[in-house]
Amino acid sequence: MRYELYYWPTIQGRGEFVRLALEDAGADYVDVARRGKSGMAAMMKILQSERLARPPYAPPFLKAGKDIIGQTALILFYLGPRLNLAPRDEAARLWTHQLQLTITDLVVQIHDTHHPISGWLYYEEQKPAAKRRTADFWRYRVPKFLGYFERVLRHNGGQYMVGRRLTYVDLSLFQIVEGLRYAFPKRMKRFEKKVPLLVTLHDRVAKRPRVAAYLASKRRIPFSQWGIYRYFKELDQ
Repeated sequence: MRYELYYWPTIQGRGEFVRLALEDAGADYVDVARRGKSGMAAMMKILQSERLARPPYAPPFLKAGKDIIGQTALILFYLGPRLNLAPRDEAARLWTHQLQLTITDLVVQIHDTHHPISGWLYYEEQKPAAKRRTADFWRYRVPKFLGYFERVLRHNGGQYMVGRRLTYVDLSLFQIVEGLRYAFPKRMKRFEKKVPLLVTLHDRVAKRPRVAAYLASKRRIPFSQWGIYRYFKELDQ
């Protein structure tokens, strides 16, 4: 099957978690909106359709045959068994999904460091609140979330988050570490010593042949000031 991924064409964002899974699996897929105006038009047609009984709320969403699946974690839950990136037994698959949902919660926390009041306001319009939110993020949220993932990884033997093989959760945690390094290079450098297993997992994922090839290709959209991860010097103290 050829999968169709629909997401904004100029940012990594939440769509990147899906891209990493598709790329690592060597799946046949097309990043529709990156095809130019026709791709964006195709995405907006689905989003604005009055005929679809089960329309997606927002990108990312995946089209697989006649099925349209929205929400990052659910897309990965769907793709996991099909791309050999999820365990076979139901209990382990649900556990993998639970971990991905927790990553989803963390992504919201990361985004809100630079837009704590509203996504409709520019960062410069909420800078004092962003500084306060970022301080809280690094004091409370990062230790709790990354500490949790470090503990789960340690209990599972230190190699992978679930079982003895890589799952989409490992790929997603690679993206979490990579993004935090971009947005908060100084803070992340200081914190990484507290989560050595997560750092090693990140490095292990980066060396996977298909992931490494993807990261070096033009298919990998660079980090920027328009995605989830945004670098502001005053927030990285």
